[in-house]
Amino acid sequence: MLSLQHISKYYQVGGNKNVILNNISLEVDEGEFISIMGPSGSGKSTLLNIIGMLDDPNEGYHYFMGQAVHQLKEKQRSALYKRYIGFVFQAYHLIDELTVYENIETPLIYQDVKSSERKAMVADMLDRFQIVGKKDLFPAQLSGGQQQLVGIARALIASPKLILADEPTGNLNSKQGEDIMELFRKLNKEDGVTIIQVTHSEKNAEYGTRIIDLLDGKISSSRKF
Repeated sequence: MLSLQHISKYYQVGGNKNVILNNISLEVDEGEFISIMGPSGSGKSTLLNIIGMLDDPNEGYHYFMGQAVHQLKEKQRSALYKRYIGFVFQAYHLIDELTVYENIETPLIYQDVKSSERKAMVADMLDRFQIVGKKDLFPAQLSGGQQQLVGIARALIASPKLILADEPTGNLNSKQGEDIMELFRKLNKEDGVTIIQVTHSEKNAEYGTRIIDLLDGKISSSRKF
């Protein structure tokens, strides 16, 4: 499904080269559930953003769903992302001017889903995450945990083949966090959705089928379950 070959990411700061990712190669098969761990500053979120085509590497080759991402134009990459990927951001990235309902609905509009179908799909998500009563509120009117649930609902609504999650339970209480991890496990096991999550939590990491440890921008170990 996904192949990264010799991926490096760095920034020039003055005369110095600040290396974030250093020659990373990674193969991900369809149906895997991968947890990426490592200390702050090890490059976890940068790696996730490159996998999700939100950031470009300085060097290396990126293949996704049989396409050479490093050769695609921005518009083609965007179409690939919208079709296959659901992203759960640590900082929510909800659209402030849209209600909860409209935020969740947005990916379906991009995919030209009919209005009546959209209505049913959004209703299902609101119900699943127990946020029906919040549907007409704006993000600023929600708690951090509620915004995270909306972000997760939005990521899942279009039935993506790949879910990328950056600290998906970071702003949730322990019960909500457990529910989300169980939902991810179910999506992975029953629906075959591939999941790659960045997490600091060993407990959350163990929901995966493989744990990848990053250190100083390199993969230091890979453990399968």
